[in-house]
Amino acid sequence: MQLILLSGLSGSGKSIALHTLEDMGFYCIDNLPFFLLQELVLGLRETLDVAFSKTAVGIDARGNLEALPQLPPLVQTARERGIDCRVLFLETQFETLIQRYSETRRRHPLTTAERSLREAIQLEQDFLAPVRQHADLVLDTTRTNVHELRDQVRRWLLGGEAPRLSILLKSFGFKHGVPPDADFVFDVRCLPNPHWQSELRLLTGRDPEVARFLEASPEALQLRSDIVAFFERWIPRFETDGRSYLTIAIGCTGGQHRSVYMTEALGQYLEAHGHTVIIRHRELT
Repeated sequence: MQLILLSGLSGSGKSIALHTLEDMGFYCIDNLPFFLLQELVLGLRETLDVAFSKTAVGIDARGNLEALPQLPPLVQTARERGIDCRVLFLETQFETLIQRYSETRRRHPLTTAERSLREAIQLEQDFLAPVRQHADLVLDTTRTNVHELRDQVRRWLLGGEAPRLSILLKSFGFKHGVPPDADFVFDVRCLPNPHWQSELRLLTGRDPEVARFLEASPEALQLRSDIVAFFERWIPRFETDGRSYLTIAIGCTGGQHRSVYMTEALGQYLEAHGHTVIIRHRELT
């Protein structure tokens, strides 16, 4: 018997996650009043109906404000009754929620004539704090599209543990601007520039000749080692915090040689150590 309690901030993607669970064979119920959730937990263990062997329930602040602090004890009760009960919590950064509601022109469920959108979001965050605190997994959907969120939910359930961080490595040229979506930016302009080698100028950091040129430089090897050491230490922390995606930008002057080489080298290392890596080279056509 499996019970997934899905909660989170309005606008963070709960409907998408619930539809994903439905596609995975769960009997899904959205916004179940808390007193009915209690009855559901008590009745699940006794039911012989296989349709309820995998059940998912959406829990939010609508109509459940005063009862939300009682959710953690209810989860414990479910587990004591032999139900595999897990809590998934979705959240999104405050300003992104404001933007989403502005773009869709939808009404937040807690807004009133006297309560602004910002106040409604803050109120919902406060009321849902006990649920978030006891969640088995917290997913930040600020930069997660529909397909990525579905994939995260599937991998969490099928793997029985929190999904590993997906890492986007992106090379770029500083003369064309820094990528605005980068979580970390590393500047490799301090390395020897293959552009000044006539035989390498028309090549890119993907070519073995450029790689050999840079790897003949102790500085390039040391910088690569230092970046690897940084992420070996901090990627597990991001995963523990429930982070889903991380964008790392590597920049040189034109985005053709040094940044491309470093991005490829880091990607190979991270993939070899079990990470999901996507590589993009912004300035290469």
